[in-house]
Amino acid sequence: MNSTNNSPGLKAGEPISGNYKKTFLLFLLIWLIVNLIQAVFTEVLSDEAYYGLFGKYLDWGYYDHPPMVALMTRISSLFFSGNLGIRFMTIILQLGTIILIWKTAGFNKPGRTNVETFFIIAGSISLFSVYGVLTSPDSPLLFFTALFFLAYRNFLKQQNLRSVLLLAISMAGLVYSKYQAVLVVGFVILSNFKLLKMPRFWLSGIIALVILAPHIYWQIDNGFPSFQYHLVARSKGFRWQFFLEYLPYQLAVFNPFTLGAVIYVMIKYRPENPLEKSWYFQIAGFIGFFWIMSFRGHVEPHWTIACSIPVILILSEKCRTDASVLRYTRRFILPSIALLLAIRIIMMTDIRLVRNLAFGGKEKKYKEIEALAKDLPVVFTGAFQRPSLYTFFTGKEAMPISTLYSRQTQFDIWQPEKKYHNKPAFICLNQLRNSQIYVSDTIGFGGFVTDSLQTVNRMKIEYDLQQVDFSPGDNLTIQFSLHNPYEFDIDFNHVRFPVELSIVFIKRREITIVQAFPVRPVNIIAAGETIDSEVSIKIPALQDGKYNFGLSLSNMFGPSMNSRFTKINIRKND
Repeated sequence: MNSTNNSPGLKAGEPISGNYKKTFLLFLLIWLIVNLIQAVFTEVLSDEAYYGLFGKYLDWGYYDHPPMVALMTRISSLFFSGNLGIRFMTIILQLGTIILIWKTAGFNKPGRTNVETFFIIAGSISLFSVYGVLTSPDSPLLFFTALFFLAYRNFLKQQNLRSVLLLAISMAGLVYSKYQAVLVVGFVILSNFKLLKMPRFWLSGIIALVILAPHIYWQIDNGFPSFQYHLVARSKGFRWQFFLEYLPYQLAVFNPFTLGAVIYVMIKYRPENPLEKSWYFQIAGFIGFFWIMSFRGHVEPHWTIACSIPVILILSEKCRTDASVLRYTRRFILPSIALLLAIRIIMMTDIRLVRNLAFGGKEKKYKEIEALAKDLPVVFTGAFQRPSLYTFFTGKEAMPISTLYSRQTQFDIWQPEKKYHNKPAFICLNQLRNSQIYVSDTIGFGGFVTDSLQTVNRMKIEYDLQQVDFSPGDNLTIQFSLHNPYEFDIDFNHVRFPVELSIVFIKRREITIVQAFPVRPVNIIAAGETIDSEVSIKIPALQDGKYNFGLSLSNMFGPSMNSRFTKINIRKND
């Protein structure tokens, strides 16, 4: 791109203020119509169905995310059912996001060219468009990021009570949306350390904390499950794949033409004021931070989506002052939107590719399970995806039984399976043991009807481990206590769901399970009862390394998380 600072973005002779508002509203209306069509005809994803359940049970927090996405789906469900019952507020919120970004840009005497360029850039960012349709915590994150930058712009101009309150509300809204909020605020502070010397900035932070108090209390009351999940459970260790795939994924998130243009602008031009500097820090900070985070595990591509706000702001501003950036935008970024529109149209079809990407074909599958389960609750193995989709498509209750092979979810806080202990249920399993095989035109799955469900996920095991260094073949004796917190007895010799005690060794994704036999056999543990016992095992032939060690109760669903896990070392004898 050949640069020049002399050519403004406005066309010669173009009305300065005449029709730009009508043009802006026209583009906003087109954006709304496109997103509505997409939302209605694109099948709901499992994550969206999960957030739809959040909305049915409003709370100040959830295992995976803060509560803003739950409020969105709850409001949507008040006006619509089906897809729009989950997505309506997402569509509305993005219209607000676009308006806030436009206000933050603050064009001096804008014209239609500014409006056209603004919408070209916004429409070219792949996931920015996606989160105007698909419901996710990223949708309110984008809205409150845009509000935060508008509030910051006003705060830099005048530190009055109004700007302080707007800044506080935007920061609280960010945290209530997604925990990446800390980075949004943090990179702005890094771009302008003078903020830390401003009493009114601290006041806005204190007000934000007051607004956040209910969510903070929820986290404390529930043992900080969100932080345990995001900061500990998602760490998978370094892999070259995670590191090398990061930048290509970012190109897909932001559109390679758009991301390339903003990198060019950031290299060529220095920010002219603290507000522009904060945009630069936001983009460089987010992309750099999560690239570093790829050293500890897989980074989801959309975690950097908050950067789309400063990307739109920076490019819209430079298209106004640099003719070469404007030409590039029209020549390369604008045509790329056609490809994005084609992809969005394909997403609304039911071709095999779309089904493989989970955008289609799910409703028929869960309707067929419903035909077999009838009015019984359906119990799945695994995480939240299948029960959430089953409930969305059928309106009937379903639940997962999490195991060490899956992750814990909000269902582990709700614990809906306790309602059906010793009651009939339809068990839908991945494995086929004890199952009748149901085959249809679209699916095959294992399942059976039980007249007496028994689960042991909530049983608690405490143990005393005297050492942490072992070698394969070592004899290990462990004292443990087993507590039944349920209001009903647990039968270890249950006809359908017998229970076994297991010793578990976990190294990254590899799980080794050794069945253990207590010195005093366990038959029935009464409701509220705790028993003390002892178990001895021989350390299996494991590879050298560090392992997470724990005790688990296993049944048909698999080994469950019943105890804490302790770090141990396995070393072969020399």
